[in-house]
Amino acid sequence: MYNSFKGLNQLLVITIFATLLTSCKATLKKEDTPFKPMPQRHHSCIAAFYNFENFYDTINNPIIDDEEFLPTGAKRYSSSIYNRKVSNLATVVQKIGAEINTDGPAILGAVEIENDTVLNDLIKHPLLKNRAYLFVHENSKDKRGIDVALLYQPKYFTPMVHRSLEVELAPRNKEPVFTRDILYVKGVLLKDTVHIYVNHWPSRRGGQKRSTESRSKAARVCRSHINTIIAKDPSAKIVVMGDLNDNPSDYSVSHALQSSGGLKMIKKSDLYNPWVEVLAKGNGTLANRDAWGIFDQILVSQSWIPPKHTGRLFLGSSHVYKAFFMIEQQGRYKGYPLRTWDGNQFRDGFSDHFPTFLVLLEKIE
Repeated sequence: MYNSFKGLNQLLVITIFATLLTSCKATLKKEDTPFKPMPQRHHSCIAAFYNFENFYDTINNPIIDDEEFLPTGAKRYSSSIYNRKVSNLATVVQKIGAEINTDGPAILGAVEIENDTVLNDLIKHPLLKNRAYLFVHENSKDKRGIDVALLYQPKYFTPMVHRSLEVELAPRNKEPVFTRDILYVKGVLLKDTVHIYVNHWPSRRGGQKRSTESRSKAARVCRSHINTIIAKDPSAKIVVMGDLNDNPSDYSVSHALQSSGGLKMIKKSDLYNPWVEVLAKGNGTLANRDAWGIFDQILVSQSWIPPKHTGRLFLGSSHVYKAFFMIEQQGRYKGYPLRTWDGNQFRDGFSDHFPTFLVLLEKIE
């Protein structure tokens, strides 16, 4: 099951291999990756995140604000449009990381989903059906009715426990305000126990500065729960993924969540954020006024970092996945993600965000 390397110290091989992987380009193309599709698939697994951009069904839910995503709504959201949306998302999910591991994402954090109905339709799509995806999902109190979820392949990941971490924001007119819950899932990834947090922090509506405290509140909720895990097990393997609506260097991510992109100066309890360097090189997952940002991030505890990692899995490399068909090819927004909607006009695109993923490698025996 495992490769062996004759004449070389195995620990040295692992360290060199991980260093080479981390240095590879963040935007995955065939010529960028040092990997080839591996028939022995347990050499690597893919941890991914994707904002599905308004993945609603066509059925009215009177409890939430979903009127624009109805056949009678402003978007004229018909069954044919919905089926195209499902098919488009399945096309992308099938291909994320598939050049490295043909199974694609072992775990996939997803946001902007209305309910379990849309998730069931997605995982049953012919492009994904053979992967036997399951998912963990909880309804949150977000007024638009959009939730977060974790999709997983049982051959790689077994969930043990999960819970929703409620994020209550500053009240308006003395009424409580809630944003999307943070989904916490503890499980076994291959043979390692891992703690996964799927996030969708409050948007920048009203301006970045005015809304910073809302995202910082979400970050502190996540960090507080992480601290309870680390208090019991300082070497716990933690993965924080999500649309954070902030860049890696912004206060909510760097200070409230306590993360850093520099391994030489990183504090003992900080999360490692590989997207600091990716953004510095001009890569991103979404663009606004021709300025790229990386809101879609996957951070890890330092127990994933070689050569001091614990368990069998360690961090290999980080990537923004943006295939040609997912990119606007002309016009004002050339190079941007090919989104589903332009206002109320259906574009037949994929999402207004590019997905991100990490390559996690299995320790060579």
